[in-house]
Amino acid sequence: MTMLPLSGCQLSGSPPPRGGLWVNPDGPAARHVREREEEGKNGNEHENKGRDAALINRIARQPVAEWLGPQPPRERVRFITESAARTGTTPVLVAYNIPHRDCGGHSAGGAANGAAYRRWIEQVALGIGDRKAMVVLEPDAVAQVVDRCVPRRVVGPRLAMLRDAVAAFAALPRVRVYLDAGHAGWIKNPARMMVPLLKSGIEQADGFALNVANFQRTGRTKRYGHRLSRAVGGAHFVIDTSRNGNGPLRRRSAARHRVRAWEAWCNPPGRALGEPPSTHTGDPLVDAYLWIKRPGESDGTCNGGPLAGRWWPEYALGLARNADGPGRRHGHGPGHH
Repeated sequence: MTMLPLSGCQLSGSPPPRGGLWVNPDGPAARHVREREEEGKNGNEHENKGRDAALINRIARQPVAEWLGPQPPRERVRFITESAARTGTTPVLVAYNIPHRDCGGHSAGGAANGAAYRRWIEQVALGIGDRKAMVVLEPDAVAQVVDRCVPRRVVGPRLAMLRDAVAAFAALPRVRVYLDAGHAGWIKNPARMMVPLLKSGIEQADGFALNVANFQRTGRTKRYGHRLSRAVGGAHFVIDTSRNGNGPLRRRSAARHRVRAWEAWCNPPGRALGEPPSTHTGDPLVDAYLWIKRPGESDGTCNGGPLAGRWWPEYALGLARNADGPGRRHGHGPGHH
């Protein structure tokens, strides 16, 4: 799972249109576009820079999630939610600071203990206040319990922390909270997710999130989500479609690209942007397609990538370019959210 750098809060550029989900005009993709456009004005490979800027703009103009890590979150969250409120939009926030995060993988870290985590969640909640937000809670945290990469002694306290976090966000008047539930290619039998999700407070949440930072196709994810929903009392769900346009890297393709099978999830080549973010999914159980993983930010130091969360323009360009591949039906212009 990707840990993202916490950029500063100074925003620039024209405000996004009213309605829908919040677009950060100073995200890494937007900054990249401005830099390329400026280089083009200065006559530095004008045509290539302009083409790159147009491709990256497919990411920059879409609403993507803001990830919250171990740094004190209150002021940053307040700034984001106030910025969104001024434009009449809703920001998507990802709370990603659970102790023993990522089971020591590329995004290892998290709060020191349960008390520190609960204080951190309280600060996020105070930063939101009475403003609108969608919160995706702790990518991978429940699925890692099911696949047993979390030490047994940690399981009970982790699920209790998640339950308390759900309750904290559910108590806010204009927040929708979605508890992460892995993806269809990981815990393949969704019934295995039922008990830990119930112990994590799914019944108090607005639903669960699927495919965060992964590449499973939307159709497969929806089918998986419907099965999981039935297991947990009809809960709604959201889907991360940020990079699933070409689906996951298959074994044969991985061998061709010299990608080791166990790293096929990490910066796989040939992937593409998926459905643009939208709260209009045509499925009564799917509350939104979201870009939770920020397209163009690395999964980690694997398959040529920089540190997890670092902006990687070459990968971003590939995602945008591949979205024009054969059989692609959806556009990436404004108005989809």
